Amino acid sequence: MSTRPAPLFAKAMFVFSLALLVIVGMFYAEAGSEPSSADSLHLMQADWQTTDGSGFQAPPSTFDSASLPNVWQHAALPYAPPIALLRQAGSKAQSRAVHTTWLRIAVPASPVQSGPLALYGVRIKTDGTIAVYVNGRLVHRAQERGPLWNSTRTPLWVALDEPGDDVPVREILLRLEHTQGTQVAVSSLWLGPIDALKGRYNIRQWLQQELPAVLSAAFLAIGIFALFVWFRRGHETAYLLFFNLAVTSFLRGLHFYVAQPVANDWFAWLTVNSLLWLVLVVHFFLRQLHGRPLVGFTRTLVMVTVAIGVLTLPMLAVLPNTPKVTPLIYPIAALMGAAVGVAGVANAWRRSNEGVMVAIGVGICTLLGVTDWLLQNNFSSPEGWYFGAYTNAITFGIFGTLMYRRYVNAIDEVEQANANLAQRLKAREAELELSHQKLREAERQRAISKERQRLMQDMHDGLGASLISAIRSVERGAVSEVDISLILKGCLDDLKLTIDSMEPVEADLLLLLATLRFRLEPRLDGTGIALLWEVQKLPTLPWLDPSSALHILRIVQECIANILHHTRASEIRVGTAADPDGVRVVIEDNGQGFDVESALRDGKGHGLRNQQRRAQALDGAVDWASGPEGTRFTLWLPLERSA
Repeated sequence: MSTRPAPLFAKAMFVFSLALLVIVGMFYAEAGSEPSSADSLHLMQADWQTTDGSGFQAPPSTFDSASLPNVWQHAALPYAPPIALLRQAGSKAQSRAVHTTWLRIAVPASPVQSGPLALYGVRIKTDGTIAVYVNGRLVHRAQERGPLWNSTRTPLWVALDEPGDDVPVREILLRLEHTQGTQVAVSSLWLGPIDALKGRYNIRQWLQQELPAVLSAAFLAIGIFALFVWFRRGHETAYLLFFNLAVTSFLRGLHFYVAQPVANDWFAWLTVNSLLWLVLVVHFFLRQLHGRPLVGFTRTLVMVTVAIGVLTLPMLAVLPNTPKVTPLIYPIAALMGAAVGVAGVANAWRRSNEGVMVAIGVGICTLLGVTDWLLQNNFSSPEGWYFGAYTNAITFGIFGTLMYRRYVNAIDEVEQANANLAQRLKAREAELELSHQKLREAERQRAISKERQRLMQDMHDGLGASLISAIRSVERGAVSEVDISLILKGCLDDLKLTIDSMEPVEADLLLLLATLRFRLEPRLDGTGIALLWEVQKLPTLPWLDPSSALHILRIVQECIANILHHTRASEIRVGTAADPDGVRVVIEDNGQGFDVESALRDGKGHGLRNQQRRAQALDGAVDWASGPEGTRFTLWLPLERSA
């Protein structure tokens, strides 16, 4: 089993995370530092007033601030008037009236132009359109008309490439449209060369908007992957919950990255309620980790989430689903998040370290959300940071760690199961090998016993019978020494035949016949009989074992013996041939023939019947064709024998 580098990977990820935090901190510190006063002007004073309107209007290309009523009020930048949330959410908030707040900033002395100038601001907060005029000329507009969703996280950047006939910048006019009851906020502004301000803007834009958007998209991508994992492993509900977390987190921050939603009312309903859905999904995740159902608490969370979702539906219009009422919904979400975190810690303590980690993460995200709420509602300076932009990153990190641990644990379980299976397989193989050895030994003993019985039976029927016959003949004195010698030679031939049958022939009939030829030629040399060997290549006989070989040898030996004793032949021809379903061994002589039917019928052909019996034992057959010119003997053997 291979050693997996999970601890090393975890340490590497921890070091990488620390390095990333340090780099982000350096960027934050660099972004917060002020530009060089030698090159840029820090604008911190303004005059403001608010006018009524009939709706969102496209800003004109030119506008003179002198055309506005002379009711200007002085304010220091950053400008963040207090917001009365309860009054904002009252019955008057149902109105769709649009107001315009104007900020006029006098530039005491235009900075030295070493290149094109730019106007930079950390934040301009409004729920409507934004327009910037320099010396009465429109130089920037955030949106043509309608609500603007992402202004709080988008820093102001206006490149003044053509300030106008080298006229120095004397006045900057901000036109901020917003719905009734909504207060705006404006940070202090910087006016200076593009090269001096561009870096601060890029860092603020990247940290405040682009990086959180990338993290949110990455979270969603991993969530979609978890969904497909859940499709294959339906019992692992953690993957489904992770997907829900990714989707709700993505929807929660969507209004910070999308400037023009498809439908404003439904877009607002989706982004506001997704925060409550996110808290609810985290609670279900915590329940799975610590194993406590918390039925009453869960029902309360579900009821609050459903109630707010129904009350804020645009089609019902029970509550005005605009930024006027959502600041009052967010504290409810914060209370829900805090309650989920406390309940999670209380129930997961000493039960689930993962549950404690998630609950602490919920608490951190809630605190970050509270700081954002304070910034959004002008309780803190508009030049602060939206730390809630990284709640997705915290959620992603915590729940991604949980999914990673589950993934690693699943791999560990598979590897452990494979190791156990390999160990069991090895033990089983050892058992099978031992059983196989025992079976081989038993088979060997059985084969030895069977061969011993065959040899004993063959010696009893062949060699034994011949010896007994010879002994009786000697005792009666009925045979001569020559006859006794012939009998003993026959017994010796039987013994040699038995020995030859034990030689391995590997299913080759020709090899078996060659062994017989080796025995016959010395015997035929003294008789004056010529042996003509005309065998041809034959297919193998898979069933040819020692017992079958002995049957074939005895059949052929009996045929040769009959020729020697009875036919007075001068020539013996041995040949072979192949049939579609068998092979043939043909033995011919040129001696005097005999009446085959008479020999078999009168009971004198014991040798012929033995040949028939042995051939039938092999599923074969024998045949004789005899006449005055000689006898033709045929032994037919099958290629395959029946079981």
